[in-house]
Amino acid sequence: MKEKFSSKFVVFIILTLILVNIPIFGNYIKIINTVIHESGHALMALFGGKVQHISLFLNTEGVTYTSHSGWFGGFLTGVSGYVFSSFFAFLAFWLISRKKYKVFIVILLVFISGNLIFWVRNFYGIFWLVSFGALFLLLLYKGSGAFVQYFLLFIASVLMVESISSSYTIMLLSFIQPLAAGDATGLARATFFIPAQLWGIFFFCQALVFFLAGLKAGAYRVE
Repeated sequence: MKEKFSSKFVVFIILTLILVNIPIFGNYIKIINTVIHESGHALMALFGGKVQHISLFLNTEGVTYTSHSGWFGGFLTGVSGYVFSSFFAFLAFWLISRKKYKVFIVILLVFISGNLIFWVRNFYGIFWLVSFGALFLLLLYKGSGAFVQYFLLFIASVLMVESISSSYTIMLLSFIQPLAAGDATGLARATFFIPAQLWGIFFFCQALVFFLAGLKAGAYRVE
């Protein structure tokens, strides 16, 4: 397996697992995954529906308020959050492994600015987007080569760790509290015959599929 994972990748994943558990700082950093997750809901809702607003909270939770003209649009919006965050984690490492650092930064800035302009209206959400957006702008125009790579590796590691851990958490919650398991509960209500537990399993499995896709693509051989 050594040819699949570089030592740099392993070090950053371990470092991330430590840092995201630091009070206050950990939550602040983990919001990046929440932004991507909620953006997935919002982008899908635009196809046949509307996005009212998004709220981001200090405890890393987020809510996307949408309306849809039909059942299918609501269903796709419900599915998209965890899938999009898992895909984005894969994309992050793929871009870094190809040394496309500026492309990654620009993509993140597009999501941050899009949320700030169109969707996020609560105080903490605006604070987070402005502060994190300013950080990425500084990185884009002033960051040195090594620092840019290390910082983006950290962000990609946060996205990877959080996309898998949040999917695992929602799977566990779907068994322990199936009526309060977030997207899994919402999809169970929408599909009637598919219980929250199966949706929880689906969310965790798709996260593993994207992780394995990154493995196959050589995205974790970061030099």
